[in-house]
Amino acid sequence: MDTKSREEKINAAFVSMTDALMSEYDIVDLLSTLLNACIDVLDMDAGGILLVDATGELELVASTSEEAEIVETIIVAAGEGPCIECYDKAEHVSVPDIERVAEKWPKFYASAKQQGFLSTYAVPMRLRDEVMGVMNILSAQPVEISEGDGKIAQALADLAVLGVLHERNFRTPVAVTEQLHLALDTRILIEQAKGVLAQREHLTMTEAFDALRHYARVNGLTLRHVAEATVHRTLATEDLISDRSAAAPVPRSIS
Repeated sequence: MDTKSREEKINAAFVSMTDALMSEYDIVDLLSTLLNACIDVLDMDAGGILLVDATGELELVASTSEEAEIVETIIVAAGEGPCIECYDKAEHVSVPDIERVAEKWPKFYASAKQQGFLSTYAVPMRLRDEVMGVMNILSAQPVEISEGDGKIAQALADLAVLGVLHERNFRTPVAVTEQLHLALDTRILIEQAKGVLAQREHLTMTEAFDALRHYARVNGLTLRHVAEATVHRTLATEDLISDRSAAAPVPRSIS
């Protein structure tokens, strides 16, 4: 990658994040934007963001792929592996070659290896001294993330945390916790909507998620709103997938 194209990618990443913050958004969509930006800038292949739920466990909220096998690898990483270590230590965890952690994290190693991932990098999402979640990115190649790239990933993660604080002007620790719970609830709605859309329109889970997100952006709606309308059948699935290159039609109720 030449210097110019790299600079363009970095600029585009921060522009996409700030654009998201300047308009109405929900956390899941914002975190999806963050993930795609990091994957693009760092030239990685997949990733996920996990937030801490009410019980103190890490739960997947956003992923670059909605396919079960890849998502499973990221979830396994929350049970053991770079995500847990990143969360516990509140610092980044770099694994340039997963062969080195085969004995340390056998479940993560087996799952990542099965999906063709050879390296991973975890970044803490922090609010002052508190870790709210973890961003985990993976590559199909052995990759050593440089200090500079690590700072870029951390800066984007910090920007996303500011977005969590900014939404609905939440400022207190209790309100921040409520906002994280809202993100987890939104993810559940999105999973349900993906299932409805995938079944009715014969799409993969990734295609279904992309259609939901595209419709929300084109029509100036939040991803949560579109997912909820899809689940409650107040938005027809054929409207969601019609002419994705242009504004989608006005939603119609369906029985």
